[in-house]
Amino acid sequence: VFAYKDYRRNGQRKAMRLHPHEFMRRFLLHVLPDGFHRIRHYGLMAKGNRGEKLRRCRALLAAQTPCDNAARTTEPPSATIPADRSFIACPDCGGVMRRREWLPPIKPPPFRCDTS
Repeated sequence: VFAYKDYRRNGQRKAMRLHPHEFMRRFLLHVLPDGFHRIRHYGLMAKGNRGEKLRRCRALLAAQTPCDNAARTTEPPSATIPADRSFIACPDCGGVMRRREWLPPIKPPPFRCDTS
């Protein structure tokens, strides 16, 4: 038997009786596998200096994008691209997006579920 809060009933405290195996099954649903990390308390939304980080992000997002800083030509992008090469056009300025580096796909480690 364990106590819990029923948030559907205004946080009323209740008791639940479960078989030990069912309790462990439910409890272990909240345990992350090896290699996984909770990100709730890290990064931009961390409590420490959240306001400062969000202000900085908003300032950076308001800055000009690299496409705006690039020199724009008066001719359409298709005129500067050789006809024999395929390319992807930038969704912002219509310029050519070139591949800078090719990264091989990352193979995740095998999933291990410790049920002991």
